[in-house]
Amino acid sequence: MWVPWIGTGIEHLRLQQIDKGIYIDSVVVGSKHKQPFRVWYKIYCDSEWRVQTCLLHRYGPRSRELKFQVDSQGHWVDADNISLSALEGCIDVDISATPFTNTLPIRRLSLLPGQSTDILVTYISIPELEIVPVKKRYTCLETSDNGSLYHYENLTRGFATELHVDAQGLVLDYPEVWKRSWNEFF
Repeated sequence: MWVPWIGTGIEHLRLQQIDKGIYIDSVVVGSKHKQPFRVWYKIYCDSEWRVQTCLLHRYGPRSRELKFQVDSQGHWVDADNISLSALEGCIDVDISATPFTNTLPIRRLSLLPGQSTDILVTYISIPELEIVPVKKRYTCLETSDNGSLYHYENLTRGFATELHVDAQGLVLDYPEVWKRSWNEFF
């Protein structure tokens, strides 16, 4: 579980590594511009942490659902199998209301200290559910048995911070945005 540094909210995430891949099921409750939101999402990745499907559901007066599929080359289609050419080349998904989606490229890339990689991600803003490609950079600063430190940059928006992650690549601290409040592995 994560909680925001400021304001109210919580994310409760369940991550399962199964024989053929990784299954993520999470709910995020929070507010943006003093408007409450509740979003539930599921992501399924292959065993190399490449996103294969993503489902989001925003609850409330204007409920809405998004469903995508993506192949290993970054070809995205919606629930009706219609190509989403604007997202061409994106491998990962970044949901604005969660620190978890940083785990996807961190685990997929497996960077060593000093290594850096630029990637293109499908960015989904919450609660609006607007979808755009965003260029990001991850740089591994250090690793240990207990976790790692990454320099994270959103190159499209000109934002940068350092992310502390545990040994599984899950965010412990996203400065001034999210912090982990509880963790238990089953």
